Amino acid sequence: MIKNMIQSAGLLVLLWLLFGDFVLVWFHNRVKTETYNNQYSSKEDAPDGQDQRCFCHLTGVLDDCFCDIESIDVFNNFKIYPRIQKLTESDYFRYYRVNLNRPCPFWADDSHCSIKDCQVEPCPESKIPVGIKSGNYNRYSQVANANTDIVDCEQAQDLGAINSTLSNYSKEAFEDWARHDDAQDHFCELDDETSPDADYVDLLLNPERYTGYKGPSAWRVWNSIYEENCFKPRSVYRPLNPLVPPRGGDDDGEGFYNWLEGLCLEKRVFYRLISGLHSSINIHLCAEYLLAEGWGKSLWGPNVQEFRQRFDPAETKGEGTRRLKNLYFLYLIELRALSKVAPYFDRAFVNLYTGDRQEDRATKELLLQFFNETKAFPMHFDEKSMFAGQKIEAKTLKEEFRLHFKNISRIMDCVGCSKCRLWGKLQTQGLGTALKILFSEKEIKNLPEHSPSKGFQLTRQEIVALLNGFGRLSTSIHQLHSFRALLKEKR
Repeated sequence: MIKNMIQSAGLLVLLWLLFGDFVLVWFHNRVKTETYNNQYSSKEDAPDGQDQRCFCHLTGVLDDCFCDIESIDVFNNFKIYPRIQKLTESDYFRYYRVNLNRPCPFWADDSHCSIKDCQVEPCPESKIPVGIKSGNYNRYSQVANANTDIVDCEQAQDLGAINSTLSNYSKEAFEDWARHDDAQDHFCELDDETSPDADYVDLLLNPERYTGYKGPSAWRVWNSIYEENCFKPRSVYRPLNPLVPPRGGDDDGEGFYNWLEGLCLEKRVFYRLISGLHSSINIHLCAEYLLAEGWGKSLWGPNVQEFRQRFDPAETKGEGTRRLKNLYFLYLIELRALSKVAPYFDRAFVNLYTGDRQEDRATKELLLQFFNETKAFPMHFDEKSMFAGQKIEAKTLKEEFRLHFKNISRIMDCVGCSKCRLWGKLQTQGLGTALKILFSEKEIKNLPEHSPSKGFQLTRQEIVALLNGFGRLSTSIHQLHSFRALLKEKR
């Protein structure tokens, strides 16, 4: 008890420096929790033991890093979540160009979801901001951003008119950038934004939620990701795999986690990233569940029973807590990437161009404020601990890591539900972009101040996926707070 109180006091000092007065509320709750846990010797003795067991072990320092869950909760819910929500509602970040018609490259896909909530409504051309439709040229053109004459959406299709606003130097710089970008080693299979099958989607009008897509088709996708791309031999059995018959005592996960702990850090991190992404998606589905369907309007909201089924240790043989911790680990990875990419956007000539000068300036200012918050977090994941061995071995492992993740991004084209495919592709690309940033430290440090870089670039598609993908993680952690309150109410 005394040891726990000392640890809490030290954490209070740190958080006070970071976040101010609201930490007092959090600290009061933490002390109350410590007293509560000591008062009841077991979860069965506690009056709300069953309702709170989803969270009873979700505490303390995460594996493979030096950050605790409580600090992430406070930082995210008070500092990050409000800002990322506002950012992703802006025009620049709400429109995402994606090809949802690419065939599955791994098996015959005959499982397209016919449920109406699976469908994605593409955005009409007339609704898309002129600067977004006009392409990447405008990203580096302050002249184009000052051009107030382009107001008609139809004019946006005339790329020649927009190109004429660029100086010869800017054109050469852009073309040089484009050639380099085509040659870069991406962590994701990027959609061709010029394809006639690619559509702009308004993410705010197509929210991620439970659509009814489940069963063998959905299991097949996740099984392929875990079994074939997470460096796992077939002789090691993943716990609670719905496509493999139960193995009695061998199905408790101990063999799997003993194997996992024996892996090198990089492969262990890879599994935890995928598990964290899976957990985040499951939280979104539980939080936005179809509760009732009536004439003209459906009722969506949190489903506590569904949440328990996916995360309660008693329902998942202890897996639930591990899944949630992996979500926090993934959050730290992407948070670190955002803090490192800030210099890329600090440069004055990088514009978040939509064609509306006033909104573009406000969005850029909000983004830079957001980056300042990410840089202020004191317990970032240290990516330098990865791929730090012998140069040849490290390079080989890094390439293997990249190709495995790229393969996972291709599997997203096998998801039968269009809305699930949309958000799966976006969040996978967001994570892939974060990994690209983490492993481009030298290139980011050497960015030129007044021109595009040959060493590191981000497409608009990557930028939108990066911020929206992290926004989904931030929302997941915020939703855990809501589920905790709902479980208390149900006791």
